[in-house]
Amino acid sequence: MGAPAGRSGLNGKRDWDEDDVRVRPGRSSRPRTRIRPKHSDAAHGFVIAVDRGRLTCRVGEATVTAMRARELGRKSAVVGDRVELVGDVSGKPDTLARIVRIDPRTSVLRRTADDDDPFERVVVANAEQLVIVTALADPPPRTGFVDRALVAAYDAGLHPLLCLTKADLSAGPEEFLSHYEGLDLTPILTRYDAPPDELRDRLAGRISVLVGHSGVGKSTLVNALVPEAHRAIGVVSAIGKGRHTSTSVVALELPGGGWVIDTPGIRSFGLAHVSPASLLAAFDDLAEGAEACPPGCTHLGEECALDAWVAAGHAMPARLASYRRLLTSRAGSTDA
Repeated sequence: MGAPAGRSGLNGKRDWDEDDVRVRPGRSSRPRTRIRPKHSDAAHGFVIAVDRGRLTCRVGEATVTAMRARELGRKSAVVGDRVELVGDVSGKPDTLARIVRIDPRTSVLRRTADDDDPFERVVVANAEQLVIVTALADPPPRTGFVDRALVAAYDAGLHPLLCLTKADLSAGPEEFLSHYEGLDLTPILTRYDAPPDELRDRLAGRISVLVGHSGVGKSTLVNALVPEAHRAIGVVSAIGKGRHTSTSVVALELPGGGWVIDTPGIRSFGLAHVSPASLLAAFDDLAEGAEACPPGCTHLGEECALDAWVAAGHAMPARLASYRRLLTSRAGSTDA
């Protein structure tokens, strides 16, 4: 029989005792811990693709599908990240690993959707080179896009390469290259009727990112460098605009060693995240002269000390002209 439900006292009220009270068990006194698993047995991997929350990683010779672990919090991995994984890293069908750590990045290539967009997007991590692909014809080259890609490369600390495609359809690259004579920029010419041997040599053993407008022949280059890539190839419309073929960022292993990261064709390269000081760091021959500039100097007005610095012979006039053109391109047209 259970405990009595209570008894009535002389005053007509119910008297209660300890047998009538049900005591709810208290919560455990064991303190919660913030100690996370160390995952000392985690495997090292390299992110080669990201698609709707699933990350494809190369772990040794295996290609592994993974997802972010709770330990990462809000951190997101991008193509090029070096990560540590636990779980099934065999790469067998229907298996899934977890990414528990993202290693420190050596470089980060960023862009914004527009110049007034405060939200910057990480495109690729840990790259060493930025290959700016532009056609010499069909569609015609655009210095504005190249300038803006150079700004992004310098800001990220990447070595820029300028790859000029469709050289067999052009009278020559001299006029276009004259815009960049003041920069330490390596130009490489490719043709439809010849393999891209010089570009292949420049990419060997390194992690390189390819960027360019749609229709400039970027996917054709990737297929020549990595024959099994099978990247879709588009055509140029009647108004001189390329159609998008690549739709996602993907890293492809080069047969001779190294990685080439193909990006979707883009029509804008926002630079809201790049400051004049960050860009100036790429012009070490001008940086010392800029120390004499007044506070808040934009390096574009009459008060700028860089004109006197160049006049004194400390730097070439072409270098200052290139720096100012890149500064102007930060706030100018993204599709010039």
